[in-house]
Amino acid sequence: MTIERINAGNRMSQLVSANGMIFISGQVAENREGTLQEQTLNILKNIDLLLAEAGSSKSKLLKVDVYLAAIIDFDAFNIVYDKWIDPACPPARVCSEARLADSRIKVEIAAVALA
Repeated sequence: MTIERINAGNRMSQLVSANGMIFISGQVAENREGTLQEQTLNILKNIDLLLAEAGSSKSKLLKVDVYLAAIIDFDAFNIVYDKWIDPACPPARVCSEARLADSRIKVEIAAVALA
C-alpha cells in the first residue's frame, strides 16, 4: 500500500491519500479577517486545489465536515457551498457549531473523497 502525503508538516498533512481514498485535513481561510462567505470561498478553492493535486475532484467527494464558529451562519454558509458543490454528486455532510482554534476563524471544512 502506498500512502501519499501532500503539504506534510510536523503535526499534520493537508491531504493524505491511500488505497484510493483521500482525506483532507480541516481547512481554514488564509485571510482570517474576511467575512464568513469570503472565508468559505477561500477554503473551497483550497479544497479544489488539494483534490486536483491528488488527481481527484469535488465530484468524487464522499463526506464533508463543516464547523461553523456560529451556527447562525448556516444559511450564509450554504449560499456559497451550494454554488460550489456538484449537484449531481452531493456528498454526505455534517455541519455543526464549534469553538475554532482562532476567534477570527468563522468556518473550517474537512473532507473525504475518492482518488
